[in-house]
Amino acid sequence: MSSNAMQSSPSTSNSSGEKRVQDFCICTAAFGKTYRALAQNLVADVTQHSPEIPLIIFTDKPEDFKPSDTVLVFKHDHVGVLCYHERRFAIAKALSMFNSCMYLDADVRLCAPIPHDLQWQPGITARSCANMAVHLNAMLERAKSSDAPVVKAYGVIQKMAKKVGLNLETDDLTWINEFLFVVTRDGGRELEFLDLWGKLAVFAELHGQHKGPAYAIGFAAAKVGFPIRHDVMPGVDFFDDRIEKVRILKGESDPTAKKQYFEAQKKIENRRLPVWKKAIAKLTKLQSYYYHSLRLRLQTLTSRDFDFYYR
Repeated sequence: MSSNAMQSSPSTSNSSGEKRVQDFCICTAAFGKTYRALAQNLVADVTQHSPEIPLIIFTDKPEDFKPSDTVLVFKHDHVGVLCYHERRFAIAKALSMFNSCMYLDADVRLCAPIPHDLQWQPGITARSCANMAVHLNAMLERAKSSDAPVVKAYGVIQKMAKKVGLNLETDDLTWINEFLFVVTRDGGRELEFLDLWGKLAVFAELHGQHKGPAYAIGFAAAKVGFPIRHDVMPGVDFFDDRIEKVRILKGESDPTAKKQYFEAQKKIENRRLPVWKKAIAKLTKLQSYYYHSLRLRLQTLTSRDFDFYYR
């Protein structure tokens, strides 16, 4: 794994001489051509709306981004099978430089300046979250009893909880919607949280649960006493296509209000490619999956945490 910066730490003022908010930054992780392209839109949003707030990007191809005083680009070769848990490395880097960081998925858009008067308490502040047991029960109810992938995923999630001495039914656990959340230092407890998240991430991936980092996040936070709070984050105007679709269905948003964001995302995600290029992309993706699966298994067979992962 490598995480080499393409830009030094941010200076104390921007081009207009305005003092930066030095205790807060935004961070994201962008791997693969599609997500790098989506992240470039996020870079443009932050530069336009909140240029005083540094943006940290962890990516497999930093050359796709133009670093600046406020855009800090780091090369990161992902260590997992897929990239869903890799965001923890971006968050860890952000917290080594700033007191608080707002993680945004690469496909999220920032639609207005982030207010400077927002206060973040130690721990995790989630824009969207729920009781873990309630969330899991709803997930099982939505799936058919014969839905093997969902049943398997639930089994892995149960094992993850037991690994750290937690009970899904009796412990007060929190599931967060990981597309947007803030992490704030807590006297070093954030390091314990990130370390345990990493172990749980590896356990999950070894057992075929590559997506859904929210479970590892919730279990790690509960185990080390890293608080999770819900906050609607007033003034933070963002676009996430899934969230916006729900808002439109509920009549909470004008269908045309953020049409341009839907169109920009669709243009990137639905690129028209020749059949042969699609075939090559599919084979490359499959090859990458098996390579990273084998690599992770070989690495963990000699790990000091062997018992945690396999017994």
